[in-house]
Amino acid sequence: MENHLSKEEILFFKNDLEEKRNKILVNLKNSSQEVNGCQSRTVRDESDYASFYQGINTYKSISEKQTQMLKEIEESLSKIKEGTYGICEMCEEPIPLERLKVKVFARYCIHCREVVEKQEGL
Repeated sequence: MENHLSKEEILFFKNDLEEKRNKILVNLKNSSQEVNGCQSRTVRDESDYASFYQGINTYKSISEKQTQMLKEIEESLSKIKEGTYGICEMCEEPIPLERLKVKVFARYCIHCREVVEKQEGL
């Protein structure tokens, strides 16, 4: 299927994806360094202990979400190279430009996304 996006649009999305990827990589690196710094601090009481583990759990949750987003960004960048970016993975129809502007690494058109969410019980 021929891509419905212009070269300029694809370049715009590629640049946006690369920028998002770079920000996530910096965030993950900074968060990791912050956690490592926290681990070297002395825990003095239960309050310090609770605060430390709450911070670790928050970091892990954010890190998992950012790692998943990074994976989706990398998949979209691969699709740009393959010439399949902006094509729904389910129905193989073009994903509307407005949807891609909202979610640059969208894998499905709106209709198919709803079907996937129902199947996943979301």
